[in-house]
Amino acid sequence: MIYLLVIILLLIAELIYFGIADRYNIIDKPNERSSHTQITLRGGGIIYWVAALLYALFNPSESGWWFLAGITLMAGVSFWDDIKSLGQKTRLLFHLMAMTCAFYLANVYGVYPWWAIVIGYIVFTGIVNAYNFMDGVNGITGLYTLAVLLPMIYVNNHIQAFTDNNFLIFPLLASVVFLFFNFRKQAKCFAGDVGSVSIAFWVVTLLLILIITTQNLIWIGFLLVYGVDTLCTILHRIYLKQNIMEAHRLHFYQILANERGIQHRVVSIIYFIVQLICSLLIIMLYPKIDWGIFMILTVTLIVIYGMKFRLIKISITKK
Repeated sequence: MIYLLVIILLLIAELIYFGIADRYNIIDKPNERSSHTQITLRGGGIIYWVAALLYALFNPSESGWWFLAGITLMAGVSFWDDIKSLGQKTRLLFHLMAMTCAFYLANVYGVYPWWAIVIGYIVFTGIVNAYNFMDGVNGITGLYTLAVLLPMIYVNNHIQAFTDNNFLIFPLLASVVFLFFNFRKQAKCFAGDVGSVSIAFWVVTLLLILIITTQNLIWIGFLLVYGVDTLCTILHRIYLKQNIMEAHRLHFYQILANERGIQHRVVSIIYFIVQLICSLLIIMLYPKIDWGIFMILTVTLIVIYGMKFRLIKISITKK
C-alpha cells in the first residue's frame, strides 16, 4: 500500500513541476550536439529528490537524513545549473560535500586509510558525472537505472542484505514514474542534470554500501556498460585532442541514435538489456569466478564499442 501511495505522490510532484517548468521556461533547446530535435521541459528527474524526501519521511533514521542531505546538495547545485550554467569548480565542490554525506552513512571514515578515501572520492564522484554524461536519449537514464536496481534488490534479498529494501524500491518507483513521461517518441520531459545526477548519487551510495558490506569490488560491474562506454569515449576524445568536459556526440549510444538513426527508445532498451545480462552473469557466478566473468564481459563490451568507429566511417561515406 505504501508503494502505491509513493507512486501517486511522485506523479503529483511531477505534474506540479511541469507547471513550474512551463511557467518559468525551464526547457531544453536542441543544438548541434543534441540527440533530440524539439524543445522539451527539462528537470523532470527532480522526482528522484522527491523520492529521497519521501524515503526519509516514511523511514526516519539518521542514515536516511544524511542521505537526504547529500542528494539535496547534488540536486540543488544541478537544478541551479539547469537554470543558469555554473562553473565546474562550484559543481565539484557540491559533489564532494554530497559524497562526504554518503561516506559518513556508509561508515567509511575511521575504517579505511586516507588514501583509500581520496581514491573513493575520485572514483565515485567520477561515476556520478559519467552517469550524467550518459543521459542523452529518451528512456536511457530511467531504464538503465532499473537495470542497476533490480539486480541490487535480488542481491539484497537472496545473497547479502546490505540495506533497507525501501532504500532500493523508492528510486525504482521514481524511475518507473519518470519513464512514464520520458520513455516516449516525443518525451514530455528530460531528466536534466538534477535528475541524472540525483539518481547517480543514489546508485553510487547503494554501490558503496554493498561493496563495503561484502568487502568485494565486483559489484562495480553493475555499472559495466556505462563504465566501458564512458572510459572508451574519454580515451577517444583525448586521442582527438578534445576537451573532455565539453558536450559532444561520440558516446556509442549517440552514434547509434544520431549517426545510424536508430530510434532512441530502441537504443535505451539495448543498454538496459546488455547491462541486465552483465549484472545477472556476475550474480550467477559470484563468488566463484566473478572477476573472471567481469574481465570477459569488459573485453566483450570494448570489442562491441570498437564497432563505433566502423559506424562512424559508414556514416561519413554515405554523406
